Amino acid sequence: MTRHPVPGAEGLVFALPKGRILKECAPILAGAGIHPDPDCLDESSRRLRFGTSDASVDVIRVRSFDVATFVAFGAAQIGICGADVLMEFDYPELYAPLDLGIGACRVSVAAPEGVDLGDPSRWSDIRVASKYPNIARRHFAARGIHAEIVHLNGAMELAPGLGLSRLIVDLVQTGSTLRANGLREVETIADVTSRLIVNRTALKTRPEAVGAWIARFRAAIARRAEARAA
Repeated sequence: MTRHPVPGAEGLVFALPKGRILKECAPILAGAGIHPDPDCLDESSRRLRFGTSDASVDVIRVRSFDVATFVAFGAAQIGICGADVLMEFDYPELYAPLDLGIGACRVSVAAPEGVDLGDPSRWSDIRVASKYPNIARRHFAARGIHAEIVHLNGAMELAPGLGLSRLIVDLVQTGSTLRANGLREVETIADVTSRLIVNRTALKTRPEAVGAWIARFRAAIARRAEARAA
């Protein structure tokens, strides 16, 4: 692959999430002028760092929850991650200038089907299983409810049926996994899409390079919107 550098962009690292969002963001990356090595989109590849068509830009492929951390601590300067991750970690070092309009889903509260939970306004405390302890805690605290959070990284749907919690807070796309495990959505906490994020220090110290990439992504999103409207 011939690599052509953008002036002033030496050493930039883009952090991208593994899985479904990676495939969804591929056309936007291409529209912004980033063409990673072919195996970057291959989930079977064991590599985590990839070159691109731009000699000054590398891509790293990490877990979606880790994208924000890599960018916040400056290991990567730019990244793509869901709004749910930004809500959970709330890193002040991150700036999220663009909604990419991909990865649409929602953070929801779910409960077992057919179980009467009573009047939520009368709850004083409740046990909740989630991989989003901060989001869940803030959500219930805003209603004056003390939430005891059982922090799980997966299989939240099992928690109510096994007596681990009464509710779960999880990321939902279609709701099919909830239904398959006897659960129902009872409330949406937040709608989620993927965002372009940048490290604030990198934006301040390298405004031309980082700003140029933000402009490229903004233009790519605008072109996609125009194409869909045509």
